[in-house]
Order: sequence, then structure tokens, then C-alpha cells
Amino acid sequence: MSLRNTTGLAALIAAGTLAFAVPVPAAAQSAPTLEDHPCPVAVPKGTRCGYLVVPERRDLPDGPETRVGFAVHRSNAADRKPDPVVYTSGGPASASIQLTGYLAEMFRDRDVITLEQRGSRWPEPRLDCPETVRAMLDTLRSPGQAAEETGVIATGAAACRERLGVDLRGYRTEEIAADVVDLRRALGYARWNLFGVSYSTRSMLAAAATDPEGTRSVVLDSFLPAEVNWYDDATRDLTEAVAKLSGRGWPDLSERFAAMVADLNRDPAAITTRDPLTDRPITVRLTGDDTATILGEAMHSVEVLPIVPALIDGLAAGHHDLLQPLADAAGPGLATYEFGLYHAVQCQDETPYNAFPWTRPRLFTGVHDRTVCDTWKLPRAPVTAATTKAPVLVLGGQYDPTTPSRTARPAAEALPDSRFVEFAGVGHAVFLSSRCGRQTIAAFLSDPAAAPPCDPGQAAYRVVRPGEVHLTAAPYRAQRAPWTLLPFVLLGVTVLVQLVAGALRPRRRLPTLVAGLAGSAFVGLTVDAVYGVIAENETVLALGVPSILRWYGLLAWLGLAATVVAVIRPPHADGPVVKRPLRGRGAHLLAALVHAGFLAWWYVYFL
Repeated sequence: MSLRNTTGLAALIAAGTLAFAVPVPAAAQSAPTLEDHPCPVAVPKGTRCGYLVVPERRDLPDGPETRVGFAVHRSNAADRKPDPVVYTSGGPASASIQLTGYLAEMFRDRDVITLEQRGSRWPEPRLDCPETVRAMLDTLRSPGQAAEETGVIATGAAACRERLGVDLRGYRTEEIAADVVDLRRALGYARWNLFGVSYSTRSMLAAAATDPEGTRSVVLDSFLPAEVNWYDDATRDLTEAVAKLSGRGWPDLSERFAAMVADLNRDPAAITTRDPLTDRPITVRLTGDDTATILGEAMHSVEVLPIVPALIDGLAAGHHDLLQPLADAAGPGLATYEFGLYHAVQCQDETPYNAFPWTRPRLFTGVHDRTVCDTWKLPRAPVTAATTKAPVLVLGGQYDPTTPSRTARPAAEALPDSRFVEFAGVGHAVFLSSRCGRQTIAAFLSDPAAAPPCDPGQAAYRVVRPGEVHLTAAPYRAQRAPWTLLPFVLLGVTVLVQLVAGALRPRRRLPTLVAGLAGSAFVGLTVDAVYGVIAENETVLALGVPSILRWYGLLAWLGLAATVVAVIRPPHADGPVVKRPLRGRGAHLLAALVHAGFLAWWYVYFL
């Protein structure tokens, strides 16, 4: 969503604290405390979890404490390196510990530490904020613009802050970066490698600047520089990412995107999805600005990016049912996201430095965040451009709609010892989307001077051109309710029976054989085309089916015609006369009904 400016260890630290297998120097005795705690999610064998206990505000060391969750996975590789990798997710407020296993696979020869941001899902306190989530949903349920409905947002924000009852001034980037430094000292590592993505590139770079002796190298994936005003740039970042997806010789995607936004602002689309707080049905009315906001979030996914041109083209043409997958995917994360922490960081480190210009599309996240911050009235935190002399690898995605190369590359080049690598076909968070990105990071940690071991210009997926896909929401509905494919299954069984029956007596049952051959060819070609899509990128099926399926439908029509001929043609038997002709035609009549019913379903419902 947003970003600013978006495990080995100690022998025995103290009674009730975490026991690990790396000796702790005497200087670490005064470090913040470590407390043992069960891992909140599944983690690989050899992982320990706990809390880093630190002051909520370091300028008030005798004030309340906060517990920051972390996990340490100890490498069992024979060539284990002494300097681990410490990772924090972005957000602000995205969870980190759940990626411990994923990162341990990336860095087999190093210990891996995953550190939560204070106030996020697993630390204590947890700064969740369902009141502001409800307010966001309420604005989406009405057809008006979010900018006209700030009252409900302000009410939710006030209720959330009152319920939390914590000093939100302790939840900002400077304190989050200090947690990283304190954790290294408490665990007893001499130095380590910092790995941040999205918002946490900001806190990790700040930690490197604060702790030069403990920083071996830094990886910044989807870099958000300190000097970038995210809200002021958000519309431009999104529209430029959309424009990059326009292929040579294609219709101008920028014009279609603008047309989509304007059309839905005039006539919002009503979409029924699940309320993430109650899991009950809820109807949202998505304006063009709402749709652009949700689409920008969806473009973080490398699987979604290839279908964006066709999706925008379809929405601009009025196929609003294509919004269903986006609406269904947008809701679940809201209920588990710690918006109290998110807004505490944004309101101190981000929104005070933005002018919030009125441009289209006007992303509702900007309206929502500014309203919350106006309600909370937190003090502006000083923001400085942190730097480090340690080697830095900065990764960017070609189609990143949030932290584009336009701003990340020059900021990377300003660091004393850094290099920037852009990866084709990727959106946000390269290491989650690109195998080449992961290989490049691992090679950098082994040797910061090493070149990428793969081709970053090779995209994982081909962008789907408008017209390549027949736009229909039926495949997506079928994934959620497989029984809707029953007509296709019945046709498959019917044509198989016809094929066998016709093959047994081809001269006497030629129409039946033709119906079986045509129907079987249709079923086989359709299944092959769909599985071809699944093998390449199954997300395409959320948008439609290969356009060639409309032509395959001619085979189904041929099957129906041949079956009708079998119905009206006098049946033959071994002798010249059939004593019970109705019985002979009954099976053909049933087959004809199946063929006709399928074609009605195929053209009226599916296509």
C-alpha cells in the first residue's frame, strides 16, 4: 500500500531469556533483553523465536517497553558464513517471520534473522486498527468519492487511537531502525547483512548509517529514498507503470486507463464480495479512482502484470464483472494488517512532507491516510537521507507502480558503493517475484562485486495483448464453484459414448461417429488450450479464456448437427425393419439435448 517517502545465538543471556549457540561478548551484557517466545507461524527446523524488549521511546528510557518479535534460523551448512542476513518486510506493518523458511532457502550458508516492526502483527503491543478498516469499507460501499466521505474515516481513526492507548510517537522509522541495531548487539553477531524491501529499505538504510561497524552489506529491494514524497508521486508512478505495459503496435494503454477511470467515476461498478471483518457478503461500489487504487496494488504481483493491458481494455469497454477477482483479493489482507502502526509511521514520517495534489486518478489511500493523520495530529519526525559506505545492492522492477526506477536509480547511484539492477517483467518486491532476483541477491552476499549470475532482462511471463483473451468472468467463477462446469463434463461423457458407439458400427451410425469425433475434438482442444494457459500463467483465467475457444465452438455446433441427423434419420438394425424405432432414437434424442444445453451454457453463460 504505502511506503515512506512505502536464525547460533547467545549461550544463555539471562534467566528467562533466549538460549542460542553464539557466544555473547561482555559488551552485550547491557544490551536490551531477549525473551524466549513460541514462534507464531510455521518455521523450519532449527528456528528459535522471541522478543527484543526495548523502550517504546528511547528518549524516555524509563517509560513503557515494547516487545519486538523476531526469529533466528541457524544454518547447518558445512560452509556456514559468520555474518547472517537480517530481513524486515515493508508496509509499514507487513509481517516478516512468515518468510523465515523462504529466506533460509535463499541463504543456505548463512543464519537468517527475520525481524518484525514494533507494533506489527506479532510484537506486543499489536497496533491493529479495525476501526479504520471499517471506515475504509464504508467509503467503498457508497458510490461517492472518498474525498467527500472523510467524516467516517476521522471517526474511525479517533476510536482506534483511543482504544490503543499507547504513545504512538514511539512508532516511527527512527525507532524501527534502532531496533535492528539493538538486535544485532543483543544476539552477539559482530556484523551482518541488512535486507529491506519497500518501506523497510528506509529503516534498513538508516540502521546501516547508525551501525557502520556492524554492517557488512545492504540489499535494498524496491528502494524508497528518503527524499521521495510518496503520496505526491503516487498517481504519476501508477500511470507511468501502466504506460510501460503498452506494447509496440498496441492501442495506447494510457488513454484506455484514463477512459476506464472516467467511466467508472461516472458510473461506479457494484461488486459483491466478502467483508474481511465479518466474512459476510458486502457490496462495494467501485469508482474509477477506487479501481485504479486496487489495480495499483494488484500490479505488485508478477502474475497479475501480464494481464493488466487486457484487463484495462476490458474495463474501459464496460466489462465491470472483471473487477470481481480484484475485489475478492483486496479484502482479506485488510483484516490482518496493523493499520495503527502503518498510520503511526505514515503520519510522522510521510504525510507531513506531502502536498497531496488533486490529480486523476485520486488514489483513495491518499485520502484515507491524510484524514487519519489530520485526526491523530502526531508531530512531524525529522527525515534525513541516510547513507552507508558498505556495499549496497538496489533492485528494481520494470513495472513497479510504487517505487519506480525513476526515483530509485538516482538515489542508488548517490550512495558511495552501490549498484542498481532492474528486472524485466517484475513489479514490486523483486525477490518475491523473480528467481533471477533471488540469485542476484545471493551472489551479491557471497561477493559484493559479483555480476548478476542470470539475465535480469528476461521476463518471467509474457504480457497478454488485448484481444488475445476472450474476456469473461466465468473461469474465475468456476474456480470458486467447480459445479458450474457440469454442462462441460456432461458433454464430454456424451461425446465419448457417441464416439465409441459410432466406431463400433461406422457405416450404420455415421452421424453418431461424426458427432463423437467433432465433440471429442472440441473437448480436447478446449482442455488443451486452458491447460496451456495454466502452464504459462494461470492468473489469465481470472480475466477470461484464449480467444481461439470461440472458434472451437464450431466443432460443438457440428456435433449438435450430426446428433440431430441421428435423431431424425430412420434407425437401422441387423434386418431391414426396426420394430421399436422410438427406443432406437431415445439415446440420440438425449444426446441432442445435452449438446443443445451445453451450447446454450457455452454462449450465454461462459462466453
